[in-house]
Amino acid sequence: MTINRLVGGLVSETTNPPFPGASWYSCEQIDAGIEYRFPAGTLSSYTYLTADILLDGNSFITFHLNLHEGEDGPVFNLLFALLPQCSARIRMPLAMVDQAKWLFQREGAWLKPMARGERVDLKKVDRMVLEVHRKDESPTRFAVTPIQAVTEEPPLLEELVLPRGTLIDELGQSTIHEWPGKTRSEEELINRLHGQRDAASSQTWPDSFSSWGGWKENRVEGSGFFRTHHDGSRWWLADPDGYLFWSTGLDSVLPMIDAAYEGLESAFDWIPDNATDEATRYRHKLLRPHINFLGTNFYRVFGDSWNDEWRKIVMGEMRRIGFNTLANWSDVTLGQENQFPYVRHLWSRQWDAPMAYRDLPDVYDHRFPTAAVAFAAQLAETRDDPAMIGYFMMNEPTWGFAQECPAEGMLFTYERGPARDRCAEVLLEKYGADAKLADAWGLPVSAARIRSGVFTQPLTEAAIADCQEYSGEMVEIFFATLAKECRKVDPNHLNLGIRYQVVPPQWAVAGMRSFDVFSMNCYAERVPVAVNAEIARLLDMPVMIGEWHFGALDAGLPGSGIGRVANQTDRGRAYRYYVETAAADPNCVGVHYFTIYDQSAIGRFDGEAYQICFIDGCHRPYPEICDAARITHASMYDVAAGNRPAFNDPPEYLPKLFV
Repeated sequence: MTINRLVGGLVSETTNPPFPGASWYSCEQIDAGIEYRFPAGTLSSYTYLTADILLDGNSFITFHLNLHEGEDGPVFNLLFALLPQCSARIRMPLAMVDQAKWLFQREGAWLKPMARGERVDLKKVDRMVLEVHRKDESPTRFAVTPIQAVTEEPPLLEELVLPRGTLIDELGQSTIHEWPGKTRSEEELINRLHGQRDAASSQTWPDSFSSWGGWKENRVEGSGFFRTHHDGSRWWLADPDGYLFWSTGLDSVLPMIDAAYEGLESAFDWIPDNATDEATRYRHKLLRPHINFLGTNFYRVFGDSWNDEWRKIVMGEMRRIGFNTLANWSDVTLGQENQFPYVRHLWSRQWDAPMAYRDLPDVYDHRFPTAAVAFAAQLAETRDDPAMIGYFMMNEPTWGFAQECPAEGMLFTYERGPARDRCAEVLLEKYGADAKLADAWGLPVSAARIRSGVFTQPLTEAAIADCQEYSGEMVEIFFATLAKECRKVDPNHLNLGIRYQVVPPQWAVAGMRSFDVFSMNCYAERVPVAVNAEIARLLDMPVMIGEWHFGALDAGLPGSGIGRVANQTDRGRAYRYYVETAAADPNCVGVHYFTIYDQSAIGRFDGEAYQICFIDGCHRPYPEICDAARITHASMYDVAAGNRPAFNDPPEYLPKLFV
């Protein structure tokens, strides 16, 4: 492909390139990029786009590779990030443009490639732009070869270019960053962990907490399990003994920080010789090859008892900081053994039914009800545990990330199936005949066309409105069926919903009536009070936040996460402001922070490499946010009850730097 021009202030440099065929570019602002123009339809003869690329600096940035249908047509976005100081190869399957799949595999320093934007027709695409999407305040500099369109899958990058040498030291820390809290030796690590182990048993919750972490000063009738409670003024949870409970938790309380090393072996100072060591391989079974530096660091200090010692230490830290919930993806056995409140995540990798769109199964397929029974069966093992608050049925369904609703996407990606048949039936019930349907949609469409075949023509506003209405029906059946089967297996615990990734669209909300608590992930400066009120009004249930965080770029990682502030002190202020304003919201019953540990500086399985957490990979707590959190947790019940005002001194929030 031939470069047409540089856009958005991108500047070409004459510096020697890091690999053959590349050129250096730099910019000060986002949206700077490289534009390619070609005759419409050129890309339809190819299967991949590829280029080699290297990012300079210490922080990662995110790029868009945009495919345009003319000047005013739809635009497809490939979103990805790059790890700094390590070469990468872009390998974009052109089949991504059908939007049937959202997230693709990370490959080395090419991080978290995602299909975004709109569906495009490659026969109409005539322009492509590689542009900087998110960056920090420093100038951005990268080297890249011209993008090539090819017919065969490009080979993976085999030899890395590492301009500043290795990226990860033997303790799992960044070699290209310096910061005050960096662990300088194994001796320092040993002394820290021994001190935490010795202090763990003496760490306690705030005095205002009940034995379950509820509020000692206000008690209602207990049921033996956690439940929801409305006192006439606001929503609460109630703990098994009846004390009012507001849930503040940490996600992913596990002895694991996964550093994905596949294709990056030469970027490490040290890789364990024995990949079967328990401390090295402690991981979720679905992750790709990685090193668990948190586990190996504990093993360095405690040997074969490393996991037992981690369990003592981490529960001490939970109490010391004042958290009362082991939140999503945590080790549930910690909650069971310690009778410490916890939530469960239910796994749904296989539905034994075809997918109507992305990860939404065809709920009209005869196999789906049986799949729902199998899904719910996993709750049997915890149904009688009073320490369990409840369960999330899923997390951030990928159909929710699309710009289109599931029914619209289904018409373009699911050629035939019961959900298509039902869609045709619903439309005929509404319009009565094919001619009226075609007239209403402004398209040459019929019931037969709705039932089968892949759409290629963009839908009109009227068609999209009907698709949204039908999507609501599909989603309602999906959630109601799962919820019904879950309650058969476990009638004791709260259905905490699906942790929707944003405020859900209006067509989806009604389908969530089968939950006990509405959950969403909310990466904003504070919880959306007006939205929470509307959800509570529509569904008659409280709201829980399943994920949020604030990070900074001053502690040895290339990314700051979805929320970003200037430094560790401001992270503490951001924490206090978010939690206390949430506690003051009468419709919110808890917020769970993502996560307890920083991610690896070389990136986890998908490439996220964020400084977002309470404790680093050498188990050094960040004192600024830990101290701030303890203050907030000690006062949150008084804030929730209106006895004292919420903290109201938020920090300056900076442009987000995440992928």
